[in-house]
Amino acid sequence: MYTETDQEFATAYYHWFFLIQPFPFAETLINNNPDFFLTHCLQSWSKNKSPFTSEVMEEYLRCFRDPNTVHGTCEDYRASATIDLEHDRKDMDKKIECPLLVLWGSKGVIEKKYDVFNSWKKRAINVQGKAFNCGHFLPEECPEETYQYLHDFFSISTKR
Repeated sequence: MYTETDQEFATAYYHWFFLIQPFPFAETLINNNPDFFLTHCLQSWSKNKSPFTSEVMEEYLRCFRDPNTVHGTCEDYRASATIDLEHDRKDMDKKIECPLLVLWGSKGVIEKKYDVFNSWKKRAINVQGKAFNCGHFLPEECPEETYQYLHDFFSISTKR
């Protein structure tokens, strides 16, 4: 997705480009007000706010108030823009051989911009997947459907 980024994608996925900045830039800004940052992200990326009860939000916030969680989150995004891209370039002529399950929210930017399923079919031999009727947070917005797909996929995969 980095190679096909345009203004629409960069605007919707601003967090990718913010979180990859060298340490301690993003951490300093987020740790100044983690509640604001995380609440903004959860509200803007989800299409169904009902799963985010006050109890659920408090647990998310409890975790994100830990500077180590913020740093780990930033490091994950930094890896996606560095070593992950390097590995992708090296493996571009290879296909993923293990079964692959791809799940995504149909109400997000990804669905509008990319043919998610067929993009992964170009990169893997055995791809299964589905777009759920939700935003970014599949387990929260579509818990039963997410559970069923994961259960079925791993039940079949472990029997091989």
